[in-house]
Amino acid sequence: MFSNFLENAANNGNTTGGWIGTIVMFVGLFVVMYFFMIRPQKKQEKQINDMRDNLQVGDEVTTIGGIIGQIVSIKDETVLIETGRDRVKIRFLRSAIRSVDVKAEDAD
Repeated sequence: MFSNFLENAANNGNTTGGWIGTIVMFVGLFVVMYFFMIRPQKKQEKQINDMRDNLQVGDEVTTIGGIIGQIVSIKDETVLIETGRDRVKIRFLRSAIRSVDVKAEDAD
């Protein structure tokens, strides 16, 4: 690309073709970036949001802080999780749930 630019500058002729080629190359680069970077990230965000929307009482979950527990109740944007043998209950935002380890149906 850079050598192409230097060649066109040295010719001092009509550089319209060179600029069109450069624009096409940048558009192509953007398309490649979209398919390899932006699109997979959007797909992953959609999967995470679907997982958080489908939380159920009884699911065993892991939070972004590494706390593992079982969902006791769900209200709007908060989830009450019971952890450990001593049955400590902690309230988290839905957005703090990283993954569902065991679904409630699988635990039965």
